[in-house]
Formats: sequence, structure tokens, C-alpha cells
Amino acid sequence: MNRTTITRRPLVSTLLAVAVVLAVAGVGVAATVPTEKVLVVEDVDTGEHYITQPVDDGSTIGLEYMHSVEKSRVYDEYRVSGQTLVNTRMEFESYGWGLPSGVEVENVNGTLVYDPEGPITELETLSISPGRIANHTLIVDEQRYDLVAETNANDVRMHIERQPLMDTLL
Repeated sequence: MNRTTITRRPLVSTLLAVAVVLAVAGVGVAATVPTEKVLVVEDVDTGEHYITQPVDDGSTIGLEYMHSVEKSRVYDEYRVSGQTLVNTRMEFESYGWGLPSGVEVENVNGTLVYDPEGPITELETLSISPGRIANHTLIVDEQRYDLVAETNANDVRMHIERQPLMDTLL
């Protein structure tokens, strides 16, 4: 008669193994679940992320620069709506190429302000060529970034994306 001996693990070891499996599975799920929106400024050619800044619906994103021909300040303001950048306002000090000339503006202390009731445009992606002369500055909810320094004046693409929980924790 053959006897088979069965060795049983202690209950503690079994519970520990189950806990480890559940923890690993939880981390795997958390890594793929989108939890927050971020503004991403990435290199057009390589996809390298230069800036990743948390945003919410209603967050304000501004792009401030010197107009290349007019040599005057321009400010474009966007509002985050889902994963869309909604251009809501423009400020400029003189009319020049690329600036709205056929719209009603208000003169506020020498600055021409175009602040229509509806969106100026809605974009999923905004491409920018940060220039040393234009001195592009990105403003995200009061946080200022020197786009020329941050990107070494490389062409960038700016968009909103969902970020997994693990990216937030790391």
C-alpha cells in the first residue's frame, strides 16, 4: 500500500500569498485607470514631455509672447473643457499679421481685448514654435513656464490627456 503524505502550508503563509497577489493585481489595475487630467507639452518630433501640469475643467491656460513684426505683447487665453482647449480671449497691443482685425475689441488701458461671448476656436492640439525673440511664456492657472527655456526652442504640441494613477504616485 502506497501512502502519500500531504504537507499543508500554514494558514499565515497562504494568507500572505493571497495578499501579495491582490496587491499586485491592484497596482496593475491602478496603473491603467485614468484619474486626472494633465496638460502635456511635448516635442513634436520625439514626443518627449517637457511639461506635464495637472488641470481641471475650467482651468485657464495662457500663451504670452511678443508679436514678431509688431514687437508688441500678445496673450491668448484657453479654458480646459474635457480634453479640448477652448480659446476664449485674446489681448494685443496693436494690429498685425495673425491678429483679429475684423472683430469688435475693447481698448483697456491701451490693450486691445477680444473677449467674445462664445469660443474663438476649440482645439484638441495646439502646436507652438517657441521663439527666442517672441519669448513664449506658458501660464497654467497662475504657474508660469518659460517655453523657450523648457523646450530649448523646439517645436511643441500641447494637449490635454488623462493620466494613470501610477503616474500620479510616481
